[in-house]
Amino acid sequence: MVQRPRAGKAAVNTEVQKRYPEVWRRHAPLETATNWLWVAAVALACAWSVSALDIEWIFFKDAHEQAIDLAQRMWPPRWSYLPSIVAPLLETIHIATLGTAIAVVFSIPLAFLAARNTTANSFTWAIGRALLVASRSVNTVIWGLLFVAIFGPGPLAGIAAVAARSVGFLAKLVAEAIEEAERGPIEAIEATGAGTFQTYVVGILPQVMPILIGTTVYRWDINVRESSVLGFVGAGGIGIYLYASINQFAWQQVLIALLVILAVVIASEAVSAWIRERIS
Repeated sequence: MVQRPRAGKAAVNTEVQKRYPEVWRRHAPLETATNWLWVAAVALACAWSVSALDIEWIFFKDAHEQAIDLAQRMWPPRWSYLPSIVAPLLETIHIATLGTAIAVVFSIPLAFLAARNTTANSFTWAIGRALLVASRSVNTVIWGLLFVAIFGPGPLAGIAAVAARSVGFLAKLVAEAIEEAERGPIEAIEATGAGTFQTYVVGILPQVMPILIGTTVYRWDINVRESSVLGFVGAGGIGIYLYASINQFAWQQVLIALLVILAVVIASEAVSAWIRERIS
């Protein structure tokens, strides 16, 4: 048997270098050029936006001095003002809680209407999606303005505003969970002769319940924060006192209100994280 001569080490190294370049690159040259084009496009869009806005850059010269002056006016906080905002603070929490609860009630049927595998036809699906967009596209403060005009100033307008904003958020995420529900349990329930409503309640709703609970807790956490500014438009809560203190230039009272809001937000975040950890 004739043995072929083995290639030398130099020939092997040359072959390896041809297959594996010495300089490693994360992206191909075309991908790198494309990424830089995207970066340039974003930079140009930001530059265009800045140039289109009428920004008074001269105010930036003494902005740090104004910030220091405002901080000095706020300190020390007026602790005697704290008892006056305990009741509106609780009202803010109640507005967020009741608004979230009402949103959950309306979001469940809306989610079934907006999910492709549970809606009646493409027309009802379009209606469901339109309602989701209508709810989520309007800010809570704008909803507050509308409901203040309907119900008058007070917490009722705030509850309605929170519910109107939250229902689209909850229904969208629950609808996506419904579309991803396993078909096995649903088909098994349908095989028993169960009706549509029974199939939804027994076969689909238990599957999406963890998503519904987790999303509800997360939305309640958001609503606590948003409810604190609804008083600026007359929709109840601590925002009324915060707005009044700002108008009166009572900055020491403003600091107390901000500290209280911060404490409530931190507490709601902790409660939300604890609940979501238990259901995960």
